[in-house]
Amino acid sequence: MTAEEYQKYDAVGLAQLVQVGKVSPLELLENARVLAEKRNPALNAIVHPLYEEGRKIASNLPEQGALRGVPFLVKDLSVEWAGTPMRSGSKGYLKYVSGQDSYYLERCRKAGLVPFGKTNTPEFGLTPFTEPTLFGPARNPWNTAHSSGGSSGGSAAAVAAGIVPAASASDGGGSIRIPASCCGLFGLKPSRGRVSLGPLFGQSWGGAVVEGSVTRTVRDSAAMLDILQGYAPGDPYQIQSPARPYAEEVGREPGKLRVALCSHHPYPSQSVDVECVRAVEKAARLLQSLGHEVVEVPLPYGPEAFKDLFFPMVASETAATLRNLGTYLGQPVGTDDVELNTWLLAKLGEVYTGADYAHALFQWNQLARKMAALHQQYDVMLTPVLSRPPIKIGELQNTTQENISLKLLQKTGGYRFLKGSKIIDELVERTFSYIPFTPIANMTGQPSMSVPLHWTETNLPVGVMFTGRMGEEDLLFRLAAQLESTEPWFDKRPDLNK
Repeated sequence: MTAEEYQKYDAVGLAQLVQVGKVSPLELLENARVLAEKRNPALNAIVHPLYEEGRKIASNLPEQGALRGVPFLVKDLSVEWAGTPMRSGSKGYLKYVSGQDSYYLERCRKAGLVPFGKTNTPEFGLTPFTEPTLFGPARNPWNTAHSSGGSSGGSAAAVAAGIVPAASASDGGGSIRIPASCCGLFGLKPSRGRVSLGPLFGQSWGGAVVEGSVTRTVRDSAAMLDILQGYAPGDPYQIQSPARPYAEEVGREPGKLRVALCSHHPYPSQSVDVECVRAVEKAARLLQSLGHEVVEVPLPYGPEAFKDLFFPMVASETAATLRNLGTYLGQPVGTDDVELNTWLLAKLGEVYTGADYAHALFQWNQLARKMAALHQQYDVMLTPVLSRPPIKIGELQNTTQENISLKLLQKTGGYRFLKGSKIIDELVERTFSYIPFTPIANMTGQPSMSVPLHWTETNLPVGVMFTGRMGEEDLLFRLAAQLESTEPWFDKRPDLNK
């Protein structure tokens, strides 16, 4: 098999070739290695190549496995792989080596996947773009001047570049769906409790974080969730198991659906880019042509969902993350151990009280009830994934003046003035005005997916997002497969020869 032939198959297709003996796992891994060495220098998607480890795994696979022999990449955040580095995008963990496997990796290995590297992520997964100081930015294969999204930006760039058909991803505020949208991939965030975070974590970010994958095809995503899903003893959440394997949902008719369409920006001062609106309108017309009913409705939340409900959690959890880092280092975290924004976000998290955090989570419940009320009338909600097409590298970074002000604040230690300050409010709005749709499903726990149905005139991908009822990944897979068969995207590839 040549590298060109290798890219013509998705993960399920490659596994079928292995099963019938037409190709070996080592041959697949060699193709992935060749493509990685050819394409990664321009993309910076893979930050830890682990080819020897991959060869050892490929040579000792289980006899059976749904994706036996398929090359795979692991996001360098939260998923532990015993004996390998995990930096979490931070120089504070520059010497950290995992001492055990996460359940996620155990399940991947049991299914026969062959991990051979770890992918780029922003420091602690905190931003919707992947530009860590430690490793530098992950670049979009469709245009390397643009972001591949975050926080699973390295994984998405590697899949879009054809290095692997699937890679691990996690989503705490959109980090599966954002890079899927930016890179022209399919990305589904599972329901809360669907995939165990153990044994290192019970929950993360107040229950907002879920592990999953980014893939080219819907059937690969379904196969991955079949592998990953399931309760593990000690997990804080337990959700009803699917009625049948998700792989069997692909190709089943979704029935006639009622779809709530929302495309207006929740920030009154902001607007949704025309290309993102076009993407949603195109999706709406496609849905109607398939017999579904689409009704435009107002968003059931406003900008307070980000500033008052989501951001206090992120700041507080970042403070805890740095406390954990200090435990690992054996001393308090210093300003040189983490990036400037991470340091100040953690200090702001220390300013917030336990009551602030608890009150924010209380309001998550109210938001979940609003969304549940919407889903009593509508099967799914359709929105843009992002308010703009993929941003340029550096576009959401601090300005020079902001850095001067923040460094002065860091030097003087006046952290109590951060809460409610103009500079923090501006930074919060700048970030969440770019991702005004994705964090909601993280707070409510609902499944949500980015589907690649639109490209701009300059050939940048723009995904559309469907959010379903809690626990209804099966319906989302049926709908996504219907859209994929009607408007296929697998053969849409970035020109990597430029």
